[in-house]
Amino acid sequence: MTPPSDVSGDQADLPVVRLKPKADARAIRHGSPWVFSDELVLDRRTRALAPGTIATLEGADRVPIATVAVNPLSRIVARVLSRTPGRRIDRAWFADRIRVAQDLRKTLYDKDFYRLVHAEGDRLPGVVIDRFGDAAVVQPNAAWADRALDDLVAALVEVTGVSTVVKNGAGRARRLEGLPGVVEVLAGGVSGPVEVPMNGAIYLADLVGGQKTGLYFDQRDNHAFAAGLARGGRVLDVFAHVGGFSLAALAAGAASALAVDSSADALRLAEGGAAATGVADRFETLRADAFEALEAMGAEGRRFDLVVCDPPAFAPARQALDAGLRAYERVARLSARLVEPGGFLVLCSCSHAADLASFRQVSVRGIGRAGRRAQIIRTGFQAPDHPLHPRLAETGYLKALTFRLV
Repeated sequence: MTPPSDVSGDQADLPVVRLKPKADARAIRHGSPWVFSDELVLDRRTRALAPGTIATLEGADRVPIATVAVNPLSRIVARVLSRTPGRRIDRAWFADRIRVAQDLRKTLYDKDFYRLVHAEGDRLPGVVIDRFGDAAVVQPNAAWADRALDDLVAALVEVTGVSTVVKNGAGRARRLEGLPGVVEVLAGGVSGPVEVPMNGAIYLADLVGGQKTGLYFDQRDNHAFAAGLARGGRVLDVFAHVGGFSLAALAAGAASALAVDSSADALRLAEGGAAATGVADRFETLRADAFEALEAMGAEGRRFDLVVCDPPAFAPARQALDAGLRAYERVARLSARLVEPGGFLVLCSCSHAADLASFRQVSVRGIGRAGRRAQIIRTGFQAPDHPLHPRLAETGYLKALTFRLV
């Protein structure tokens, strides 16, 4: 298997953008994928470039460095697409990138249900693609990808053979790029939720109306570990979405599971997944605000052998970090009270702004304030179909701490 060469392909006649003298050109040459607005010369000509324009990036010395996608409206003003200056970004280029990404997933998994492209982690900045068998959901979260969507989709179909492609253009990342929110089917058709086999369970993913792409593949390994702790036990799955942790636990032999979420649609999908898995008789759902449900169950004296809390990103950006850490601490405090002595608590964070040390600190503090003592038995991260870019911390966002409480 041969990765695509960054020095191959036709050369394009591209506009030029230039780094400021104090910008670190070496970082780009050594693999850094982003150029921020305070690092680029934003003269009248550069500001006039349409968001998503492909350009050649030069150093302050006017030596070409890379091919980049430019968005003068974004704080990330340039994203590196190729370290070959003047590289033509076309269908063949997309096909090369997608083929390498698919080769990795074929090595990791025996079924075509996974994250196929993890943005910068797969050298497709701002692009997320999740595969659901014969269907794929594309999130073009950067202006350049939105402009090149036809070539991207054509290459995706060519390489993978999927017949259905959905564009999910919703979310915070697109708003930061000045892009509209839109969800539409670009190829094929979607007649209803897609069945997704994973960790012995069957999940239902709504590719058009669900959160993000319809399912969170990033928790796959953490689901499996938690499920192994739940055999014969009672499980509480809070912020459950479509039942990620609870269905895996039931498939592994948990005696019962209660899934709590504020979304009626997500819980209906969870119930459908439980039926498809054959565990509906051991599965319950509760539509409620998670904090209110945790408070109420604590007041009732309810206890579980495994409690899992997998909330949305409480700290999606650094400005929200302090409030987010307080929310994570509150989750830990309320959920720790519900764990049987000798039982297990799994606390998750998908906030890249909250690093592992900070998340661990507030989780431990919350458990302590609940009057419980704990051992950390595992620290989990995102599944390997979400590869990290070694020079971009934001590609590694997921933390899952497993505690045994005494």
